[in-house]
Amino acid sequence: MAQEHPEASDAPERGPMDQFSAHLDRGWDLVHRGDLSGALVSAEKGLDLDPQSPEAHNLVGYVRAAQGDVDEALEHYRHAIALDDTFVEAMLNAAEVLIHPLHDFEAAQELVEEALELAEDDDEVADALLISFDAHMHRGDQDAAGQVAGRMPRGPFQNPHLDYMVGRALFEVGELPGADTLLSRAVEREADNADAHYFLALTLDARDDRRAATQAYLRTRALDLAAPEAASALPQDHFQHRANQALERLQPALLAPLKHALLVISDAPGVELVADGVDPRAGLVLDAVSEADAEPAVGRLFLYKRNIERASEGVWHLEHEIRQLLEAEILALFPQLAPGKASTPPSPTTATDSTPAAKP
Repeated sequence: MAQEHPEASDAPERGPMDQFSAHLDRGWDLVHRGDLSGALVSAEKGLDLDPQSPEAHNLVGYVRAAQGDVDEALEHYRHAIALDDTFVEAMLNAAEVLIHPLHDFEAAQELVEEALELAEDDDEVADALLISFDAHMHRGDQDAAGQVAGRMPRGPFQNPHLDYMVGRALFEVGELPGADTLLSRAVEREADNADAHYFLALTLDARDDRRAATQAYLRTRALDLAAPEAASALPQDHFQHRANQALERLQPALLAPLKHALLVISDAPGVELVADGVDPRAGLVLDAVSEADAEPAVGRLFLYKRNIERASEGVWHLEHEIRQLLEAEILALFPQLAPGKASTPPSPTTATDSTPAAKP
């Protein structure tokens, strides 16, 4: 046991409630740092000190959900709500788990409606409506999602991240002026939020403000490259091996245009390409494409490692992600290669020297 510092010997001992608060504070701090194992230890120590604490159950539930143990997460969230039937945060956390991965949309909506009745400010209302919006989008009900987006408060919010979240929701349902306002505020309040810059760029692009959109895309690229790589990121040679496997598994007709292509792996599209209209989060670009009246062929295949790894659900999904990207881009360039299509030359407007990946 470490010796006590002499100068601390006269300090008052921390009481049980002080210890409880310290464990919860440390637990949330470790969650934000990505240390889920350490967060769980702190959360469970807090629960040992006060087994009837809704806050401790909520924290344990949050950590368990992040670890993928949704059943135990829901058990703790429900325990927290049983102990405090006005605990909006636990209701919304439970609703998120019910939507993804459980897809129990009705149960999630019931919790959201209950939380809305208890919400005390715009932040809580926005949090609840964003979860409802997410549920409708998961179900593919764009009209219902649009109605929910129309109910969302427009801030200013105490939590600066809500400017981005609500702005993104408005963009996704085509509410471009509202999205522009909130996302512009989001990049002012969270200057390092790459996603906020990206969705602002998409919004500006949709509003035909190409110059401002390009600046926002370039800022997105810089922030993405400055961020740490994902914990699941592969070494370059391992990634190339997965890419080669994806190529080998393409249908022969789709692989044929790539048989002489130079494969280049980079982290993200270069600034020149982004300035020329390529999405900074594109997974790939096919370049040096054959003329319209020639046999389909690609001279260079650029794969963007960081972007593909960001979009992939994990290492096990990486090859599938690359193959899907390749299939979509090859068919966009050479639609005559689609199964069942006659092998006729594409129209003069189909093939280009350099085809950017489509923006979402």
